[in-house]
Amino acid sequence: MKDMTVVRRRGHAVGEHLRRRAVAAVLEKGMTLRAAARLYEVSDSSICVWVQRFRERGHVRPDRQGGGGVSRIEPERERIFRILKARPGLSIDGLRKALAAEGVTFSFATVQRFLKRHGLERKKRLAAANLIRNSRPRGGGR
Repeated sequence: MKDMTVVRRRGHAVGEHLRRRAVAAVLEKGMTLRAAARLYEVSDSSICVWVQRFRERGHVRPDRQGGGGVSRIEPERERIFRILKARPGLSIDGLRKALAAEGVTFSFATVQRFLKRHGLERKKRLAAANLIRNSRPRGGGR
C-alpha cells in the first residue's frame, strides 16, 4: 500500500502527525531522507532535524519558538523600579536616558515592553505622579 502525501500550504508549520510519518518512513521503511522529503513535500533538512530529534528525544514535537531566554532588561528591574519610584511621571525616553546615565542602554521598544509587562504603562505612571504631586502640602499658606 502506497503512503499518501499530505497537501499543505508552503510556509506553514508541519503537523506532528506528518512529522511522525516522515520519520517512520526513514527509520522503519529504510527510505532515504531525500525520498521522504520529496514524498512529504518538505525540505531534506527538515526531515534530517526530525529524525535526529526523534533519535535524541523520542518525539518529533517542534521546539518552542521565540526568544527563549530572559530579556536583557530583566536583570535591571530593581534599578528601573528605583528610578521610577524617585520620578514616577518619567517618560519612556526619560527612563532610557536615566538608565544610560547609569551605564545601561536599551531601545525605546524594549523599555516600553518591560513597563507594559510589569503593569507600568504611561497612564498609570502619570496617574501615580499626579497623586504624589497632589498629596504634597503646598507652601505659602495664609
